[in-house]
Amino acid sequence: MAIRVLIASILMLAMAGCASNVVTDYDSAAVFGNYSSWAFMDETGEGQSVVSLDGSRIRNAVERELNRKAMKKVSADEADLLVAWEIVEEERLESYGVGFGLGFGHSPFGWGLASAPPVREVQEGKLVIELADTSTQRVVWRAASRRYLNEDQSPEYRRELIDEVVAEMFSKYPPGLD
Repeated sequence: MAIRVLIASILMLAMAGCASNVVTDYDSAAVFGNYSSWAFMDETGEGQSVVSLDGSRIRNAVERELNRKAMKKVSADEADLLVAWEIVEEERLESYGVGFGLGFGHSPFGWGLASAPPVREVQEGKLVIELADTSTQRVVWRAASRRYLNEDQSPEYRRELIDEVVAEMFSKYPPGLD
């Protein structure tokens, strides 16, 4: 019996490890073989903006992955695809510590009191990357991370996480090659 439980546990862990950390969507009418060049959407020449630390990490990862796809980085007015990204802020509740319980009684019945563990709000960010066709001005491919960035992560961990997530996103580009 214990061996069955152990085998079932190992199988469940293996299946959980196979779950994807990103979700992608795409326009099935788009001909992805026609795209050979790209630019970041905000590099249209309309004013300069400051790039955040995570923004720089994301840009570097996207550029690396699109280079691996043999796509050429060009100016925005020459590009087949424009790359847009954002970190979507989300809140979640996280419990920490332990609750306390107390009970009394006899036979199968009794009374009890318990307190819930303390809860705090945690701000997290989910990375979303979109590729838009410059001729139609429509998004043709989108990827969203299931892993989150948060303020408790070190700069090195954030860079590694962004690199891993962006690599996994672009492993599903172009669609249909999985």
